[in-house]
Amino acid sequence: MPGLAIIGAQWGDEGKGKVVDLLAEGADAVVRFQGGNNAGHTIVHAGQTWKFHLIPAGILSPGTLCVIGNGVVLDPAVLTREIEGLRARGVDPSHLRISANAHVIMPYHLLLDSAGEIRLGKLQIGTTRRGIGPAYEDKAARLGIRVQDLLDEKILRKKIATALEPKRAALRPFDKDPAIGLQAMTEDGLTFGHRLEPFIADTSKLCWELLDDGRKVIFEGAQGAMLDLDHGTYPFVTSSNPVAGAACVGAGVAPRDINEVWGVAKAYVTRVGAGPFPTELDDELGAEIRRRGGEFGTTTGRPRRTGWLDLVALRYAARLNGLTALAITKLDVLSGFERVQVCTRYRGPDDAVFDDFPYHQSILHHATGEY
Repeated sequence: MPGLAIIGAQWGDEGKGKVVDLLAEGADAVVRFQGGNNAGHTIVHAGQTWKFHLIPAGILSPGTLCVIGNGVVLDPAVLTREIEGLRARGVDPSHLRISANAHVIMPYHLLLDSAGEIRLGKLQIGTTRRGIGPAYEDKAARLGIRVQDLLDEKILRKKIATALEPKRAALRPFDKDPAIGLQAMTEDGLTFGHRLEPFIADTSKLCWELLDDGRKVIFEGAQGAMLDLDHGTYPFVTSSNPVAGAACVGAGVAPRDINEVWGVAKAYVTRVGAGPFPTELDDELGAEIRRRGGEFGTTTGRPRRTGWLDLVALRYAARLNGLTALAITKLDVLSGFERVQVCTRYRGPDDAVFDDFPYHQSILHHATGEY
């Protein structure tokens, strides 16, 4: 350190929250830099179980500044519930800061996300239907609502009206839903803005000041490298970039500010939703690993697909992120199995062998692991 990125080195759910929680007590800040409440971290701290979807894992360390960076898309209803949940359990959230430039998930994003998945039918990606993708779409289209907009009624109303215009046809089935009326969304947005205002800040400057002073800052990734929008198993990916390089953009810091990158991987592999999975155990053994490991989504409760440790994918993640260290979690889950396998290469179409992660998706979809 001072700048340390913690990155998921698989398809998410590797135990990043636990690693961050362990390191947070010795850090000056923990920063979320991408994703939204589609990612969930379960942490056992001082004998209590905590589940976070937006707030950084370091929130349980009172001396650690916790930052939701500009690269995050946040649902203000979810965030305020998390804040109130902390207060109800005796945790002071006053060391939380939210980037004024972070984008907001609006009610219409949730509706569009669900409608999009239903429309795809058997070709569904398997999103969490939390509005993440549509919110990032609006951000790229320059139609997004930012956290700072929740503090100005005139700006908020105008931006919502502008964002709604190209969505009218897609939202027509929901015309009678009062939650997506312009007046209702403006009023609700202003209410959330008022509740979140004490936490809103120029978080890029805060991070720069800490790093410039030689303080220790942890950049907490969500999901995993194999779900990266550009480098993952597209189109079965998330809508952001969970790789280490995205920490600079999503937190507003310079590349030279990140000195170390730690990857987190389980001793086996899990995946939620659709997409290729060369080492998948779609049998009783996979079900047993799921049961032992408690492999059910923190956000959705969906059962996770399970498989053997995949070193081909792990090497790829190490290269993408420039890992300087690797934390392996859940080794104990495999205790007692007569045989534990590790995939070292793939067997693809036409009996071709791949030591490196295939760049062509048609190969990956038909690849099987060799152990």
